[in-house]
Amino acid sequence: MQNIPPQTVARYSGTAMAFHWVLAAAIVTVFGVGLYMTGLSFSPQRLKLYNWHKWAGMTILALSALRVLWRFVQKPPALPARMLATMPAWQRVAHHAVHFGLYALFFAVPLIGWAYSSAAGFPIVLFGVLPLPDLVSANKELAEAIKPLHGWSAYALAALVVMHVAAVIKHQFIDRDGLLSRMLPGKQG
Repeated sequence: MQNIPPQTVARYSGTAMAFHWVLAAAIVTVFGVGLYMTGLSFSPQRLKLYNWHKWAGMTILALSALRVLWRFVQKPPALPARMLATMPAWQRVAHHAVHFGLYALFFAVPLIGWAYSSAAGFPIVLFGVLPLPDLVSANKELAEAIKPLHGWSAYALAALVVMHVAAVIKHQFIDRDGLLSRMLPGKQG
């Protein structure tokens, strides 16, 4: 067990932290609402939740784009050299693979949902006022083909989130290497 003091760990910027935590809360919430709404019978409540789900998905898509732009402008801090020296190669590969998968699914899940909504003939009117263009033409067969992809990609995103959280718990409570302090708001160390 490496006990690296948190103050030796370079931190993310406040903007990066804000993107991380806002998107984390939004993704967990929209996933939960998605699970709940699909189990409802046809009703005004179900329609409201579907619209809210679409709005949230489009907001997540926009915030993800801004997050990626910010990441190009403000590079994330490298993992500390001492931490990398003690981390097995498979963990370094998993670290990069999970992060790449998360970023890819931040875009894929809402884009697939948008394509499904378009193919099903249900336009997205953001917040009830801004109609978004259809990604594809209405086509029942295409909608049926796309529908499961949205669910599968959402479950894949949820699985990666669980893996990410498990790694954070390992670093915080087993390795005690201060890695979590890189993403916590406020003064650390």
